[in-house]
Amino acid sequence: MEKEKANPFGYFPGLEGKRIVIMGGTSGIGLAAGKSFLASGAKVVAVGLENEFLEKAQAVYSGENILLAGDAILPDTAVRAVEICAEKWGGLDGLFHVAGGSGRKWGDGPIHKLSAEGWQKTLELNLSSVMYSNQAAIRFWLDRATGGAILNVGSVLAFSPSPSFFATHAYTAAKSAITGLTLSLAATYAPHNIRANVLAPGLVESPMSRRAAENERILQFIKTKQPLAGGRIGTPDDLTGMACYALSDLSAFTTGQVFYVDGGWRISEGQIPPEI
Repeated sequence: MEKEKANPFGYFPGLEGKRIVIMGGTSGIGLAAGKSFLASGAKVVAVGLENEFLEKAQAVYSGENILLAGDAILPDTAVRAVEICAEKWGGLDGLFHVAGGSGRKWGDGPIHKLSAEGWQKTLELNLSSVMYSNQAAIRFWLDRATGGAILNVGSVLAFSPSPSFFATHAYTAAKSAITGLTLSLAATYAPHNIRANVLAPGLVESPMSRRAAENERILQFIKTKQPLAGGRIGTPDDLTGMACYALSDLSAFTTGQVFYVDGGWRISEGQIPPEI
């Protein structure tokens, strides 16, 4: 109860003592979730690229928790994170895969404009990285005959396209594939008490969403497409409750689900504003 009083927003029951690896835990959704995991008594290995976000995250993952510099697109990064978690605390209970991002700088966009590099780089960043981390966690659990929970970050775009402002087809393909992969994992490994679910956000504040946040027409569109809470871009904190639930004991009977935390995006028509 003391933790709940100290951090009423961040504390979540069922996470006490959980050992969790966060791929992409140094900024945005991953960092916000990491704070709540820690406030709820979990132990965390957070992985992120060696950049300014990693440096800022050092204040969050202090004490016995571990901040690991690494690139999620490299096969050995997640393996190393899982090994470190097991060496430090004797096991692994959860994997939260957040790492990913836009492929626009490589040429992602509508398929008639999509470059070969844009396709390959975007899938590598958003899909191959998920396969590597999920594989590392599942192999660990199978080798030790223990269960665990996986939560992969997808996107509402995989189910509710938005062609006027968000036509990045490689990114959408990758996020759609994450859902298919996760549900297939959930079905295959449920007998081993391994759970796998998807967190599908709408438009959320992040370095990737800066383009949208600085475009007045897109902001007007979001007012009708994500109508909850006044029609705004989401914040990373909007997603922490679902992340905590999916990796806690409260979701022990839940697998193969897609959790939409999108401000109403998926069920809203959205009105395209006129040219300004």
